[in-house]
Amino acid sequence: MRIARAYKIFATFYRFGLDDFFIGRSRLRLLHALFRLCPIRRDLSQPLPARLRLALESLGPIFVKFGQVLSTRRDLLPADYADELARLQDKVPPFDGQLARQVIEQSFGRAVDELYIDFDDVPVASASVAQVHKAWLRQADGTRGREVAVKVLRPGILSVIEQDLSLLQSLARLAEIGLADGKRLKPGEVVSEFDKYLHDELDMMHEGANASQLRRNFQGSDMLLVPEVFYDYTRREVLTLEWMHGTPIAQIDQLRADGVDLKKLSRVGVEIFFTQVFRHGFFHADMHPGNIFVAPDGRYIALDFGIVGSLTEIDKHYLAVNFLAFFNRDYHRVATAHIESGWVPADTRAEELEAAVRTVCEPFFEKPLSQISFGLVLLRLFETSRRFNVEIQPQLVLLQKTLLNIEGLGRQLDPDLDLWVTAKPFLTKWMNEQIGWRGLWRTLKNEAPQWATILPTLPRKINDALGGRAQELLVQSYIQLMREQKRQNAWLALIAILLGGLLIKSLVR
Repeated sequence: MRIARAYKIFATFYRFGLDDFFIGRSRLRLLHALFRLCPIRRDLSQPLPARLRLALESLGPIFVKFGQVLSTRRDLLPADYADELARLQDKVPPFDGQLARQVIEQSFGRAVDELYIDFDDVPVASASVAQVHKAWLRQADGTRGREVAVKVLRPGILSVIEQDLSLLQSLARLAEIGLADGKRLKPGEVVSEFDKYLHDELDMMHEGANASQLRRNFQGSDMLLVPEVFYDYTRREVLTLEWMHGTPIAQIDQLRADGVDLKKLSRVGVEIFFTQVFRHGFFHADMHPGNIFVAPDGRYIALDFGIVGSLTEIDKHYLAVNFLAFFNRDYHRVATAHIESGWVPADTRAEELEAAVRTVCEPFFEKPLSQISFGLVLLRLFETSRRFNVEIQPQLVLLQKTLLNIEGLGRQLDPDLDLWVTAKPFLTKWMNEQIGWRGLWRTLKNEAPQWATILPTLPRKINDALGGRAQELLVQSYIQLMREQKRQNAWLALIAILLGGLLIKSLVR
């Protein structure tokens, strides 16, 4: 089976002329010659980036999804390749409803009709990893309960994925050896990153946990609805969620007919994104139009939680500083933020990085702020940083992909959307909370339990660390302090004596 799959990949690569990647690569001369012996008819009518996209499409859903992930790595790929791969559409025919019933029954050890009422064998949505069926929970008295969406993993998908991932790893190793940019492009790391995302999507319990966290973060929100997870009806292969009634956000004419304020909706979408990033540090990382609905009351509905991103406080601070500095045209601060984050070598000259950032960013300000793309700003910064050996963090690549999705969606709803007007107050307030007195007070409160544990043991730990020198040093400091205070005030000298005695006593213990 693996040999047959490897041959199909080989034949597909040859048919679309992907052996052109090997031209001029002395290490891969033999492989290029082997490709030339293949009798398959070739299709070289389009540019190489387009042929790469077509090859991935013909190899099936796993390679399509890999291409989609690869398209987000604009820090690694040339722009024409990233743009072409971004066109990949994951449209997969559904599998038979009876197979879905078998997966559910094997997962729960019970008949589908014991779990659900009116389980619809015809799926409402289908993708490369799973498909969704509509049903109602069966209550104890046999009547209809909650309306639910039942997401079922494709039968046998795990073995197919493992096989394709193994072949992708082999291709990545080959590219790393044979391509001039192999080491810089890090194909092995890209495949490993894809492996992680894909295996997360294969575990419905993992997706359910993501949904629960996002729902908890927006509990009571007037901006975003997240479906409830029914864990009694969820397993690794099956996820049962609250059914959400709404209109797909791509159906703009219908939203307009329903009286939805599209300008407000676009602004709220941006606010939701920045709330996830800077308030929660946990964001939905697959927010394309197919995963977003609008509820009858005008709130957003989030769906499909297989891919999420998380940010540390350092990540959030870095992003906020960069965005604010960019819109203040403070390119030196953008450069120093990169250096302080440790994502460029410590010996990088801030002035050189500043000049490079200015060259990339200054043209943006020839346009109205309403036309400036946050996602493209971040993308250009990543591309510029490549010259300075920046190690781009995977979570920031996910963030950039999500930001581009949000921007495209927002401007589809409102072409005049000014992201800066929406985002700047949010970022400014967040920064003030982080570095002002409120931030300091919050940090002290958060760290208080830790300090309560550390402080009583601090003298002993200092004594252990310094050994016998601790008492000698403290005594000398105490004597010096007493002499100084004696010159000024006898009462202060007495206080110094008492404090010194207490400290020495604590250390001697």
